[in-house]
Amino acid sequence: MSKAKIRTQHTVALTPVLVSADGNREIAFPPIVIDGKTRHKVYLRAQRLESVELPPFHNDSSQVIIRRGGKNQQYDYAASVPYERWMLDGRVEIREEVHGCTNCGEGKAEQGLWSGILPTFIPDYRLDSIAPEPEPVKVRAETRTARLQFRQDSYNILPGFKDNRAELDTVSNSIELVKKNTDVKIIGIYITGYASPEGSMAHNMTLSENRAKALADYIRRHDAISPMLHVDWKGEDWEGFIRALGDFPNLLKRDEVYEIIERYPDERDFCELQLQKLVPPTIYHRLLTEIYPALRRNEYRIEYNVRNFNLEEARRMVDERPDLLSLSEMYKVAGSYGKGTPEYDKVMATAVRYFPASPAALNENAVNAISREEYARAVELLEKSEVTAKSAELLTTLGVAYAGAGQYEKAEDAFRRAAEAGSETARHNLEEVRQVIDQL
Repeated sequence: MSKAKIRTQHTVALTPVLVSADGNREIAFPPIVIDGKTRHKVYLRAQRLESVELPPFHNDSSQVIIRRGGKNQQYDYAASVPYERWMLDGRVEIREEVHGCTNCGEGKAEQGLWSGILPTFIPDYRLDSIAPEPEPVKVRAETRTARLQFRQDSYNILPGFKDNRAELDTVSNSIELVKKNTDVKIIGIYITGYASPEGSMAHNMTLSENRAKALADYIRRHDAISPMLHVDWKGEDWEGFIRALGDFPNLLKRDEVYEIIERYPDERDFCELQLQKLVPPTIYHRLLTEIYPALRRNEYRIEYNVRNFNLEEARRMVDERPDLLSLSEMYKVAGSYGKGTPEYDKVMATAVRYFPASPAALNENAVNAISREEYARAVELLEKSEVTAKSAELLTTLGVAYAGAGQYEKAEDAFRRAAEAGSETARHNLEEVRQVIDQL
């Protein structure tokens, strides 16, 4: 205050005010009140005489100082207010009011003191990259179902019986399409037979075996695929039965059917007997006529090797047969378009669709979403994948997505788990997000 020139009969009130960055909110600190020599005497006299009005700002919350003219003077001021987030990046202003001898206002002024008060912490989150998993030999498979009709307790395939001709043609066409594709080479056809629950388990196991072998014999004779045929059989398909029940929400006593199946997991013949005893009998009749037929089937899987493609071929295959590309080939195609281009994003979206369990594809698509500030998309992609919890890199990316979406506690937890798994990137991000949380 050494240079302050204050008239002896004046009071000067200096009020520090913290103003938000946008100017819409503010909070005042207690004022500093500086009295001229005469003015301070008036103040002291007013304190003694309660009937006399106190000068402005001279109350219990004010800090009153006497200006001693011509002398060096310094005053240490400290005050605090409760922290609120709006104060980040705010500014401090000093607002001055001068009052004369009759308490009249003689002037006001305002001056900026400091800007950038409590600067918002800008975190520096880091992301890891994951290289695509190598696939030296590309093995692909197509799984289909053949629902052939057999006479009761028979396993002889009769092409002219019911819809068998169409089913057999579908099997042959499926194999022929793969055989004609010069990009692939069949390495095996795997046939698995299933039966429905009526009858004994032993009988149905034999029935599913013989019917699977019958289809294999047909393929061997008609499609010239012999050494590569592999046959298996499972007997009664109770898992398929349970899944099929989900398609019949209006089935009478469906919950009781579920309960019976769950109650006798090791006594399936007895379980089937209990289903037959359900009242009314129409319940079992519906099982027998509407659900059981779909369980009697042969599933066949055609496995084949796929040759490698050059860049030009791979670009074409992304649109025509992306299932025949390896993840590395998709990365090469995407890279040829350049990161950040629509073509790049399209190829990477295709990659994660065909390789949903690939940490590399998941991470790349999540990072792409984060770069576009589509944090909710990145969170959705990583949250729904079981792979994320097993990968420190994916947990780190998920943490960055959470942070971008403003879910800082979830981000902290994801970074913590990734750090515990050994990720240095996650340790760095954990410190960053904790500083953000400190300002909330």
